[in-house]
Amino acid sequence: MVQTPTQPTTISLSVPTSVALHVTHEQFEALSQANRDLRLERTAQGELIVNPPTGGNSGRRNRSITGQLDRWFEENEELGEAFDSSTGFKLPNGAECSPDASWVSRQRWDNLTEEQQEGIIPLCPDFVIELRSKSDNLRPLQKKMQQKTARPHV
Repeated sequence: MVQTPTQPTTISLSVPTSVALHVTHEQFEALSQANRDLRLERTAQGELIVNPPTGGNSGRRNRSITGQLDRWFEENEELGEAFDSSTGFKLPNGAECSPDASWVSRQRWDNLTEEQQEGIIPLCPDFVIELRSKSDNLRPLQKKMQQKTARPHV
């Protein structure tokens, strides 16, 4: 279990990939606020995932994809809201993630309170883009995208 210190402390930590760090929702929010320069995600089981910065070519592709979504959004603003990779979503299964680009329908966005719109958004996006790098296997990335858009059955 990760304890939240009463006084902020900065440490450098190297974690082998064989070690899983688990955090609560509250701890995840505190880590995200204190480390805005990192792309952090949290699985439904509470495992902390730190996504490293991309390389130049991946960054260029991500900018292009985000730009294409932005151009579409500008022409169809009444349909919903578009987001970049800095936006966090809390999924119904408890996972917290930041897709490379995403979109939420107007009705679902407008149903959120102002407080929900300001924080980590408590819903699955309607549309998600995840940029696949050379080292990413397709199946896990597809599963990740399905998780990010899966809504609970009503």
